[in-house]
Amino acid sequence: MLSKLKRRSREHGHAVIELSLMAPWLFFLMVGTLDFGFYAYAIIATQNAARVAVVQTARDSLTVASTTLACQYALTELSTLPNANSLATCDALPVIVAATSVVDADGATSSQVSVTYQTINMIPIPGLSGTLTLTRTAQMRLRQQP
Repeated sequence: MLSKLKRRSREHGHAVIELSLMAPWLFFLMVGTLDFGFYAYAIIATQNAARVAVVQTARDSLTVASTTLACQYALTELSTLPNANSLATCDALPVIVAATSVVDADGATSSQVSVTYQTINMIPIPGLSGTLTLTRTAQMRLRQQP
């Protein structure tokens, strides 16, 4: 009976040592999950911005290459991102939007919108740059052909 009590008293510090050895790994796992979630949200928001902007520019032949119109809709879609919520223009990073008129292989006129977004610096992780530059392009035929 006495030997069991001695054994238990010697094992009391093991949990603290194990926790101190695992704490940095758990911290990096949580930070990595947070960063991955933010980057995934930025990718989805950038794709949605390109899609919404191309739907609006493909309305007719007057708006097919309207970068201003595409910028307006892209900024509305990206307004939930931290470094894009107060922007008024789309001609420099963190948000660049370009709308062009292209001709498909079958000769139909289409609108093509490219949205580039640069994320903010997240928690610095050794070996990673901290920012991510995303470019998404969407293309849609004109709804009204001339």
